[in-house]
Amino acid sequence: MMKPDPSINVFGDPLIPCSHAPLTGYFRNGSCDTCDADTGLHTVCAVMTAEFLAYSAYVGNDLSTPRPEFGFAGLKPGDAWCLCASRFLQAYDEGCAPEVKLDATHIRTLDIVPLEVLQRKAHAS
Repeated sequence: MMKPDPSINVFGDPLIPCSHAPLTGYFRNGSCDTCDADTGLHTVCAVMTAEFLAYSAYVGNDLSTPRPEFGFAGLKPGDAWCLCASRFLQAYDEGCAPEVKLDATHIRTLDIVPLEVLQRKAHAS
């Protein structure tokens, strides 16, 4: 059994859920929890935009198309989703990163994305 890292957000506070509809997270528990097996570091609670979804599909990760065989309905603008930290940073560098729910973003994100960058994309919740 994989042992999750402590559920702590980027501020050092308890991690709050990202989304239960759609159900997100590496563990599909609604939170951006992670563990050593999560090589993609799915730790950024991002609020999808049409621009980001188009970008993600362009770089090879189509998050919009339903994949019923995996129980995945496809994402639409406004959905919150636990995004890979490196994909978020790539999108940020390309000027199309989605907004971020900081209190639902895991502290391990800071291994890849500086807090200042996350704060620039903070979602007003």
